[in-house]
Amino acid sequence: MALRPKDIPQTPDGAAIGMARLSHEATVLAAAMPRLVLEARRIAASVQHGVHGRRRAGSGENFWQYRRFTDGEPANRVDWRRSARDDHLYVREREWEAAHTVWIWPDLSASMDYASPKLETKRFRALVVAFALAELLVKGGERVGMPDILRPTASRRIVERMAEAVLLAPSLPGSLPPAFNPSPLSEIVLLGDFWSPTAEVAARIDTLAGRGAHGHVVQIVDPAEETFPFSGRVAFREPEGGAEITVGRAETWRADYEARVAAHRAAIRAAGARMGWSFQVHRTDRPASELLLALHMRMGAGGMGSGAPTAGPAAEDVA
Repeated sequence: MALRPKDIPQTPDGAAIGMARLSHEATVLAAAMPRLVLEARRIAASVQHGVHGRRRAGSGENFWQYRRFTDGEPANRVDWRRSARDDHLYVREREWEAAHTVWIWPDLSASMDYASPKLETKRFRALVVAFALAELLVKGGERVGMPDILRPTASRRIVERMAEAVLLAPSLPGSLPPAFNPSPLSEIVLLGDFWSPTAEVAARIDTLAGRGAHGHVVQIVDPAEETFPFSGRVAFREPEGGAEITVGRAETWRADYEARVAAHRAAIRAAGARMGWSFQVHRTDRPASELLLALHMRMGAGGMGSGAPTAGPAAEDVA
């Protein structure tokens, strides 16, 4: 599924090529990190204006709002002083103060290094959005963590903490998020291309959602992965497994390719919908701020930590 136009000469020493590529990618990522951090802060600042906090009702001490009393609630929840002002009964709701954690996972695997000419890589986009989203969430009072590499924190230096964690990660990244155990009050944001086998992606979503955590899957793709603009004789190489195939007339593959992409996404969307998770597609030729704003608003609209699937299928947006 994740075949790419060939851009590395074939040699008999595949292992050496793999190690050299990983070393090169690590060097490129380290060099780009200062720019990533600055871009993330710029985007977060541009989106923050007009973005509301994520306050919600729950068990706390701070007053949030009054709402109408509903049948079946305990009578001791009625605020009689407020209710005496008119003909309705009201409940005094308090703001949720339980500690919440948002886990953000950006895909750093080899397939994320692909980019069409004049566009940034999918890895760059995933990291920028991850950092910018963390900046907004921490300013809103949330804790942010990265599975396996950064414990949840509400540090004001969250962007720098995440950047350091990525660079110092002890193991090579995989194409799917690690199967960690988030609490039911957690929220999970997955940012990757998700070109792994459909069954593996669906199974990982089921695992992460199994304890009731709410989540959002964002498929970040290059425009070429949407339109398959290739024609003539083209050699493709799978960036992680190393498989290679040469096509004589690549344009004849376009219709089948588009059908497989649609089926792949439908399966991922269905896997998320079963657990109330959202799914959206983001192209790297669109501004990162569009995805950040849409994602932040979707997170604010969803009942974080509710652990209950929503009615109907999860939405699919192209941002």
